[in-house]
Amino acid sequence: MNSCKTLFRASLSSSPFVHLPNPNSSSITLVSFRAFSVLRPNPSTHSFGPPRCALHEAASLPLETFTETSPTDLTVSVKELLTTNRNDASSMMKMERRSSFSGERSRGSWFPYEDRFRCGDVHLSSREVLEAVSPHMMEERSDRFRRVVENRSFSVCLVVEGLSDIGNISAAFRSADALGIQSVHVVASDSYKRYRNNRHVSMGAEKWLDIELWDTPKDCFKVLKSRGYRIATTHLGMDTVSIYDMDWSQPTAIVVGNEGSGISEEALELSDLYCSIPMNGMVDSFNVSVAAGILMHHAVCDRTARLGSHGDLSEQEKEILMAEFSLRHSRSSLFIASEFAKRRQQQHSPTV
Repeated sequence: MNSCKTLFRASLSSSPFVHLPNPNSSSITLVSFRAFSVLRPNPSTHSFGPPRCALHEAASLPLETFTETSPTDLTVSVKELLTTNRNDASSMMKMERRSSFSGERSRGSWFPYEDRFRCGDVHLSSREVLEAVSPHMMEERSDRFRRVVENRSFSVCLVVEGLSDIGNISAAFRSADALGIQSVHVVASDSYKRYRNNRHVSMGAEKWLDIELWDTPKDCFKVLKSRGYRIATTHLGMDTVSIYDMDWSQPTAIVVGNEGSGISEEALELSDLYCSIPMNGMVDSFNVSVAAGILMHHAVCDRTARLGSHGDLSEQEKEILMAEFSLRHSRSSLFIASEFAKRRQQQHSPTV
């Protein structure tokens, strides 16, 4: 079986909007199927330029009001992505992604995105994406994105291998997002079918993470090492290192294993080092999602102590990730960016 490296962003909108034609105005009308409320830019503003749109009262609702539970939600479910559409899940990405083996790493830390968003035959830079989308986004949401991006890092990533309880994966995703760890990896397990039932555990964190799916530890670790990561697996043994004795300022992939059997032999053989959380009680292990949370939390604290902060993106990388989040937050963002690109193309096309 060909190795399956599938990248996806569980990033289609939790607030499904479609545009409706308005014969009396060149402005865009957006309708939420769930609330049947209309969002219309100020009629005096007929472009996607810098002026912020004045929205009807319904637009002041927090984005979380429009949830994934809408019966008319047209998005592809995470369940479908993890089962029937694994090979097609890469189409969920927004900003274009670098080759895994490009060898281009900033300050020793992998950053996955190119400064380019493709709209048909037109490419927009992250700055152009933000110019198009930001005026149509609530200021509170934009501010939230800026705060999150400021504390994001790809220098530490999480790998979950062979977990049988997808609720544990959901909980690990939620911890990763909360701690500012952007990249997570799932090495195939057989229980994807239960993922959707655990969405309340992740609280939608998977929408904002970069999630990559793999068939085997070998496939996963090969790419991670090419990106400059050392592979640190959680394992109890004679040569295990305490997580408190590790230097987490180095790019590190944290690997946690199956709830019962732990890390597979294949993963252990391919790892760079074994690490563990010192235990002071009668039991000798944590729940796997708890262990993942402790590991990531300590990594962030150690990086903050050594480097001054966990977030380590350059200004350009922050802008690119900001554009990525802006495109993920709703379907209307994708439509707005596409329309912006069409107008940009028309402006630069020679007139006959």
